[in-house]
Amino acid sequence: MQAKERYYWDLTGHLVVRNVLTQGEIDEVNEALEHVKQGVREGRAGRGSQGSDALDGTPARWYSGENLLNLPKPHCEPFRKLLAHPQVVSRLNVMCGAGFRLDHGPQFNNALPGSEGLALHGQGEPHGEWVAYHHQNGKTYCGGVTVTWNLTDCPGGQGGFAAVPGSHKSKYRMPRGVRMCDDDMGTVVNPDIRAGDALFFMDGAQTHGTLPWTNSWERRSVLYKYASRTSCRTGVASQISPPEVYWDEATVADMTDEERAVMYGPCSTPRSNGPYLAVDDDGAVRLENPEGGR
Repeated sequence: MQAKERYYWDLTGHLVVRNVLTQGEIDEVNEALEHVKQGVREGRAGRGSQGSDALDGTPARWYSGENLLNLPKPHCEPFRKLLAHPQVVSRLNVMCGAGFRLDHGPQFNNALPGSEGLALHGQGEPHGEWVAYHHQNGKTYCGGVTVTWNLTDCPGGQGGFAAVPGSHKSKYRMPRGVRMCDDDMGTVVNPDIRAGDALFFMDGAQTHGTLPWTNSWERRSVLYKYASRTSCRTGVASQISPPEVYWDEATVADMTDEERAVMYGPCSTPRSNGPYLAVDDDGAVRLENPEGGR
């Protein structure tokens, strides 16, 4: 993670990394999504916008079906490849610390022209230790980080991901006008994100949501919800279980060792006997302590 990226991450609470995926890789993911598009459902009208005029639109659309990692081959393979992508590993080792893991997801978001926004949520106040952000002795620690893989262009100011930069350090409650974007006081940004970019944001620590989708094409993005080694966020992580049985065997079957290294449950110490991921100078992901967890 470059020094300028660390600065921006610490300052704002999110980071856009450009051109991580090639067009061929984008096409591969989109082709796999075609296999599950029948599982995309509209939510209840107004559920996301919560009565906000600024966020109003047609119901939001999310995939609701079998876990994308557990789809029959070859449809699961593009999503598994993204699990331990070198560009993700190198940054999450800084953002979450060594031993980060997938807590829940992947989630497929599919907005059509006119889709409503999602009321802003997450903030530095009140403190939530399982997702909180902390900086000490030159190192950052964040309990929960979402990586969003963008498969379509999301021009700035025209809908999609929105956030309040710096809100992960806030000492005051978020005003309702900001949460509903009806009176955001100029604090909300809607950054320019392009197809192939990877968006990292402090999910839970930073105030974030989405603005109504005003573009003429559909929005496609897949969200992976990572957590630090000791954080339990939601999903299966809310159950107390040994790390090695966090994900069921059907989901992790045939995964590479590098992919399995982010599928463990939480454990009590950051440096356990489990496997850890690192990125070599040539960009290859490798295992440290490869016998861990076996």
